[in-house]
Amino acid sequence: MDKLQVTCSGDVATLMLSRPEIHNAFDDELIGLLTSTLTRLEADDSVRVVVLAGAGRSFCAGADLNWMRSMVEYTEEDNRRDSLRLAALYEQIDTFPKPVVARVQGAAIGGGCGLVATADIVVAGPRARFALSEVRLGLAPAVISPFVVRKIGTSRAREMFLTGRRIRPDEALRYGLIHEVVEDENELDTAVNRWVDMLMLGGPNALAACKTLAREADQWESPRDRTATMIAQLRTGAEGQGGMRAFLQKSPPPWQPPTREEKA
Repeated sequence: MDKLQVTCSGDVATLMLSRPEIHNAFDDELIGLLTSTLTRLEADDSVRVVVLAGAGRSFCAGADLNWMRSMVEYTEEDNRRDSLRLAALYEQIDTFPKPVVARVQGAAIGGGCGLVATADIVVAGPRARFALSEVRLGLAPAVISPFVVRKIGTSRAREMFLTGRRIRPDEALRYGLIHEVVEDENELDTAVNRWVDMLMLGGPNALAACKTLAREADQWESPRDRTATMIAQLRTGAEGQGGMRAFLQKSPPPWQPPTREEKA
């Protein structure tokens, strides 16, 4: 696990990409570690929010050069198999039933930008840079494209895919790729904690349902029936019942943890 450091604090699990000497670049081992760790955390009811972060100066600079060198010798089937593993990781993050917050400093390039596109909430520092630079290698951001296009739209995606240029956090914010930019990198953790605290106010089942709605509702053939069924199930479930009763009684819902001030 040297390449991925996992820490749990209360209800929050932080997954720290830990290859700072090569800007936390991906290889097949790191992809496998992220996949297996997320599978474990999904089944762990004590974890309610996952934070993705990178050690050192960068968030994630894409593919490891040594890994890329080995790919030069891969057959088309070898490449397809590797790409499917990476695509499965992005899909796992995208469909993860708990909120995923990305803490971004420095470079988020290629596959690292893909992580940003699949996260629910993204907070970036002033030095963050985002790019889909595969075209400059004679490649394309293929496996991450569905998530990027869905997040920033076709026009923005075309521009980023075709130019491969790096964009600053203010542009990424306008594009909808990220949600907050802090003025000082020292404020990143405070900002991430603020988003985590907001997410903790939601019921766990409700949060999972909201992620499904945002991801799929515009694709359903019969949204009226599916959305009506979803809200009926939530209202009659233990979580919804507890939340509505707490609201009517002006008391905290059962899932709401103490505030950071109360903990102190």
